[in-house]
Amino acid sequence: MSNETKTIGLAVIGCGTIGRIRAEFARDYPGVGWIGLCDIKEDLLDKLAADTNADFKTSSFEELINRPEVDAVIIATDENHHMAPTIAASNAGHALFIEKPLATDVNESAAVLEAIETNGVDAVIGYTQRFRRRFLTVKERLVNGQIGEVTGVVTRALMNRMVPIATVQRTNQRQNLTPMVVSGTHALDMCMWLMEGKTPVSLYAQSNDKALSQYGTKDSTFGIFTMDDGTMFSMNISWAAPVIWPGAVYGLEIGIIGNKGVIDIEDTHRDLVVATENTLGAGYAPDGFTPEFQRHVEFMTSYPPGDIYNGQLWGPMREETFAWYQRLCAGLDTPHATAQDGHRNLLLTMAMDLSSRRGERIDLPLALEDYYE
Repeated sequence: MSNETKTIGLAVIGCGTIGRIRAEFARDYPGVGWIGLCDIKEDLLDKLAADTNADFKTSSFEELINRPEVDAVIIATDENHHMAPTIAASNAGHALFIEKPLATDVNESAAVLEAIETNGVDAVIGYTQRFRRRFLTVKERLVNGQIGEVTGVVTRALMNRMVPIATVQRTNQRQNLTPMVVSGTHALDMCMWLMEGKTPVSLYAQSNDKALSQYGTKDSTFGIFTMDDGTMFSMNISWAAPVIWPGAVYGLEIGIIGNKGVIDIEDTHRDLVVATENTLGAGYAPDGFTPEFQRHVEFMTSYPPGDIYNGQLWGPMREETFAWYQRLCAGLDTPHATAQDGHRNLLLTMAMDLSSRRGERIDLPLALEDYYE
C-alpha cells in the first residue's frame, strides 16, 4: 500500500440500483473529489444527481468519459450494454470498475479485455461476494495450507426467480441471459478464486427449463469440471425457486475437500428469518419490477449487496466499493476480481451452457467460434 493518497474524478455510467449504491458511497468517500453521472433514463439520472449532489450529468457516456475531470469509471449498465462504454473508458486510460459479467458475448468480452490490456488500465469486476468476511477467512486458510491440497469442490446456488424475471424483461436479447452467465457466475468466481492456480480442462453440464421457458431462459444448470491437476469441481445453480421462496436473492453452499481436511461453508441465510402478517417487499426490486405474489417470510441478509440501516447500505458492497476507492486513492492491494478473471468466468459459464446444448463433455479451452454453434 502506497503512503501517498490522491483525489479522483469518478464517472458512473448507469444510475440503476447498483450504480446508485456505488455513487452514494462515492459522495461519502473523501478521496472522490468530482462525480459525473450518465443514464439514458432521465428520471433515474436526475434523481441520483440530486441525491449525490453530482458535479455533472449527461445521457451520453462518450461525453462523460471525455470530461477532463474523470480518472475512474464505474460501468453499471444492463448486462448487454457493457462493451461500448468499457472500451471507450479503456481507450481514455481510466481505471475501471465493471459490474459482472464483463460482457454477455464471448467476442465482446474478448474485445473488452483486449482494450483493457492494450491500454494498461487497472480494471476490476464486481464480484461482491469476495468481500464477505466468511469467504475472506476461508481464502486465508486455503492460502496457508490449512487443509492441504484441495482435491474437490462442490457448490450449490439456489435463487429466487425474481432475478431472472426482472433481468430478461429488460431486453429481447435473451439468448445468453442464462442462470450460469448472469448469476451462477458469482458462485463460479468464488470457487475459482478459492482454487486459485487450478485450470479447468474439461466439463459436462445439463440444464432444464420447466418453469422459466416462458421468459426465454433456463431454470437450472448442473455441471462438473475437471481441473488440470485432477481436482473435481461440481457447480450447480437453480434460479427457479418460486417468488415466495424466502431467500431474497442468493443462497450458497460450498464444500472444499483437501487431502488433510475439509472446509464446509453454509451461506443460505437460514439463521435469520422474519415471518410477518404484513407484506414484505421484493428481495430483488429493480425499477419497473413488481412480484406476482406477496411474500410474508424471508431469510434476512440474503440480499448480496448488504442490508439497509438508517437509510444506508451496510455489508459487502460497501466494503467492496470503498476498497476500490482506496485501491485508486491510496494504492491498497485488494481482493477484487480482475478483468482477466471476468473474461475467464464468462467463458466457463458459457461453456457450461454449450455442454448442456450439445449433451456431451467438452474439452477446454475452446476457440471463441465454438461458442456460436
